[in-house]
Amino acid sequence: MSLFKRHPLNLPAAIIAGGAAGIVSGLVKLGWENVLPPRTAARDATNPPQTLLEQFGIPKQVTHATYTYSGHQLPWVSYVIHFGFSTTFAVLYQIIGEKIPAVKKDAGTWFGLAIWVAFHLGIMPAMGTVPSAADQPKEEHVSEALGHIAWMVTNDLVGAEVYRRLTQESRRH
Repeated sequence: MSLFKRHPLNLPAAIIAGGAAGIVSGLVKLGWENVLPPRTAARDATNPPQTLLEQFGIPKQVTHATYTYSGHQLPWVSYVIHFGFSTTFAVLYQIIGEKIPAVKKDAGTWFGLAIWVAFHLGIMPAMGTVPSAADQPKEEHVSEALGHIAWMVTNDLVGAEVYRRLTQESRRH
């Protein structure tokens, strides 16, 4: 059995499937964080996407910009970063997973955990965007680890189905 699939990748279908999956999984991850908030209210006053943008010199009045819906002030700039991250990794997962099936082992569970480890325990602490892994509360680790699994399993399910439908449709014509 080869590590690589032998059929050709339909790149436009993979990008569309990953993009659709990233939007849906981004919503799942936001919902997850409402059930198991990863950060305290104090740490969320300036959340990691806002902190990251401020580290790049973007002023606080931009990073904390909001829109109002149903009486709630919602951080649209944070959502742009959140969904940008989600769709970027969903597209990469879809493309790489179509060529290297091992990436999709256990419906993306390991890929999701790898992203969590890389970003939440490695890259963002190294940049000073979030505290070091040792200084993050255990509730944050639990929420983020399980949330990244739910996020990537959603990417796996939605991306696979959209890709299947798009490629099946293109084979009919």
